Amino acid sequence: MKVLLVDPIDPSGVALLRSKAEVVHCSEASFDGIRRDAADVDAAITRSRLPDDFFDHAKRIKAVMIHGTGLDLVPLKAASERGIPVANIPGGNAQSVAEYCVMAMMVLARNFPEIHSSIRTKQWDETRLLGAKSHEIAAMTTGIVGVGEIGKRVAKICGSGFGMRVLGHQRRLDRLPPEAEPVTLDRLVAESDFVVVTCPLTPETHHLFNGKMLSKMKSTSWLINVGRGAVVEEAALVEALQKKRIAGAMLDVYEHYRLEPGHPLLSLENAVLTPHLAGMTQESRRRMGAAAAEETLRMLAGEKPKNFVNPEVWKS
Repeated sequence: MKVLLVDPIDPSGVALLRSKAEVVHCSEASFDGIRRDAADVDAAITRSRLPDDFFDHAKRIKAVMIHGTGLDLVPLKAASERGIPVANIPGGNAQSVAEYCVMAMMVLARNFPEIHSSIRTKQWDETRLLGAKSHEIAAMTTGIVGVGEIGKRVAKICGSGFGMRVLGHQRRLDRLPPEAEPVTLDRLVAESDFVVVTCPLTPETHHLFNGKMLSKMKSTSWLINVGRGAVVEEAALVEALQKKRIAGAMLDVYEHYRLEPGHPLLSLENAVLTPHLAGMTQESRRRMGAAAAEETLRMLAGEKPKNFVNPEVWKS
């Protein structure tokens, strides 16, 4: 059997896979590279989005493993139509992503990007004055949109650790953790200093943060998105940042997954950008690499995975 690693995973997971299968590393995680390398494999493990026609090219494939939680990474309808099981790892990197969110608050509130850039090109005293624009976050309000495994941890850290006020919004407000005050989305964006987006991408959340929603945020507030890129309408966000309608944003995910050279976000000083790595720590990679390998081998052996994404394909 052959297992395609669309993205690198922890060596412990690779070793486990190699005990039962041949491991193939994707030469390039572009759509063309994925299509080419998937042609003769029996399973794939991915952290990147697969092309919509993936299963037209992966003729032999019997299982797909999402190295994370993102259901939008795999064309699920096509997988289910072909009877191909898909599994994921809910909560596997929740702690790492939660810590990233809190780091983002500190980076933005302490004006770190401007200071970091200035000290390399300007005089010491001129750079030091930029510290006067910084804020403590203890008296601020964090609003979390989508309080799942990640959001719960962010709420606990912010509420119990910093003493911040925490607001939460999701479809089921009665299921929020005690650290988060349940509120409507309109109230959350209007009252929060940090709006943290951790919700999944669904038809209901697609472009949830459009121009109208962004206009309801305070001009002094920041947007942090670690959920899915398309939850935020990117063109509307670029305009809001350009016109300083909000103070800034820190983004780990984007509407079209990869930022192409020349993208407007890259030229904005009030946008802090990272390439989808919020959940990528050594600790989470070890946990998830082993889990992804175990689940993949389980599916290839004809066994039911622990975290089934499309259980309708299972024939008992």
